[in-house]
Amino acid sequence: MTSLPGLRHVSAMFTTPPTLETERLRLRPHRLSDKDVHIAMWADTRVTRFIGGEPRAPDVSWGKFLSSAGLWPVMGFGYWVFADKASDKLIGQGGLSYFCRGIPELEDVPEAGWAFDADHWGSGLATEAMGAALGWADECLDALEVRCIIDPGHVASEKVAAKLGFRRIGESDALGNVVTIYSRPKGG
Repeated sequence: MTSLPGLRHVSAMFTTPPTLETERLRLRPHRLSDKDVHIAMWADTRVTRFIGGEPRAPDVSWGKFLSSAGLWPVMGFGYWVFADKASDKLIGQGGLSYFCRGIPELEDVPEAGWAFDADHWGSGLATEAMGAALGWADECLDALEVRCIIDPGHVASEKVAAKLGFRRIGESDALGNVVTIYSRPKGG
């Protein structure tokens, strides 16, 4: 694999996500059986208010679903399904990405991202899930940092980012709207 300067791998390339477990969640690969729940989640205006601003059409959600799963064989890291540990049902998704967004501060750096079904907000699940994902990254990737972007005013995600060790480093309007850029050094 050709590595990008900030994305040097130190362990064997992962072509599918390893399954990680937390107290309440299972971080696992995407499955076709997750499709309908995923599409419904991204059609919810509460979920998309600070992520794109508009509910996603089913075909757009399906494409995002496939691209999230497709990160692993190309990059060696990517997004997991955040599944309820008891039911194994998708309640969110996230992890690490490299989406070539055109934001200079994200070039050659893994980008963290997370989203949960609105019915699961406010219970610490995002911090729990991303704590596991970032722990995996600290152990398996030789990236010196991970960055993320958050829409201004998305207070819940700003709080999650702070708990995970992210600190504000700037802003960008490269996506057509202003986003705040955060960085977390390896190890938090």
